[in-house]
Amino acid sequence: MRPFSYQKATDPDMAVQALSAAAAANNPLTKATAQPLAGGTTLIDLMKLDVMRPAAIVDINPLARGWSAIEPGSDGLRLGALAKMSDVAAHAEIQRHYPVIANSLKLAASAQLRNMATLGGNVMQRTRCSYFRDVSYENCNKRNPGSGCAAMDGVNRMHAVLGTSDQCIATYPGDFAQALIALDAMVEITGRSGTRNLPFADLHKAPGRTPDIETTLRVADAAFADARGRQHNSFKIALGKRVVARALQQAVTMEI
Repeated sequence: MRPFSYQKATDPDMAVQALSAAAAANNPLTKATAQPLAGGTTLIDLMKLDVMRPAAIVDINPLARGWSAIEPGSDGLRLGALAKMSDVAAHAEIQRHYPVIANSLKLAASAQLRNMATLGGNVMQRTRCSYFRDVSYENCNKRNPGSGCAAMDGVNRMHAVLGTSDQCIATYPGDFAQALIALDAMVEITGRSGTRNLPFADLHKAPGRTPDIETTLRVADAAFADARGRQHNSFKIALGKRVVARALQQAVTMEI
């Protein structure tokens, strides 16, 4: 692992300052030289593999007190981005009224990872494949834009068939994000220019010609949004939606 500086943010303003100090406006968020650390289940892994090479790590876990909300209410559900996956999956109200959320979380990864990983970190995990994770393959448009895609002519049985381009066929591995899209969730993002709400379905980008740019977030936004919870302040799921899920050839309809 390459050397990096470590700073613990004890309040949002400190995190904003630390993250924005190293941010380059012309770089995609995934290549910002300062990265926030929450659960670290993806970031540390990719740093060990030399895929991500941040010069500075800003620990935002001290902000969890204000950004770990699990708040079911009469008007919907609000989830803080620093809430742990395991806590949300085990919440009785989530299991009762939002089983698609609970199931998408409790079936993901391992118990150890769910105890560490945050909701915000989960939805912001990198779209990736084995070639992306192996730096011995130089031709990866996500790591080295314009270098090509080794997976195109490689071992690609487990790669994506939808939402791809001729630049990248890597898959996004998260299930929680699909549940948020199905529920028409909104994400609250705070940046240096203020706070805005975005349909969760508009957060991630298709690879197109720039697979290294994975979301619609800007570095300038992310500096503040990361401080408030790994890219997101919170997720809001409204009432009045119907979700149809098919499992074992049996259709199940639930009111949200």
